[in-house]
Amino acid sequence: MDDEGLPYGRRTHTYNSRFAQELASWADTQLEDDRLHGLIYRAYFAEGRNIGDPAVLAELAGRAGLSGDVALARLDARADRGVVDADWALSRGTGVTAVPTFVAGQHRVVGAQPETMLRKFVEAAGAVSRGSRREPTS
Repeated sequence: MDDEGLPYGRRTHTYNSRFAQELASWADTQLEDDRLHGLIYRAYFAEGRNIGDPAVLAELAGRAGLSGDVALARLDARADRGVVDADWALSRGTGVTAVPTFVAGQHRVVGAQPETMLRKFVEAAGAVSRGSRREPTS
């Protein structure tokens, strides 16, 4: 996280992120950027806040430009549960067991990895450096 300049603090608790995922799903349909994702990240990893608490999420939604009251109502009704359930089912079906998981063809890398590992991954998957050209095969 230091290498990438990502903010983080000392976390003493792990909170259930299900409500945050549901709220972020809705926000993705309302906002043209990923503001809420960034706010949730910072709240959890840098500030140690409980992202499973609807009141915390409503406050973050408001800071992202969404209605906190609508956010609370959606969470209470579990309006976006199906979207997250479908995402989880897709993950299970493709063998994704952790976040992040990078998949390209038959290649997979699980967990946060250094740049060198990610470079090897994309090369193994057949990516070509922008500075080089691959000869066509017949």
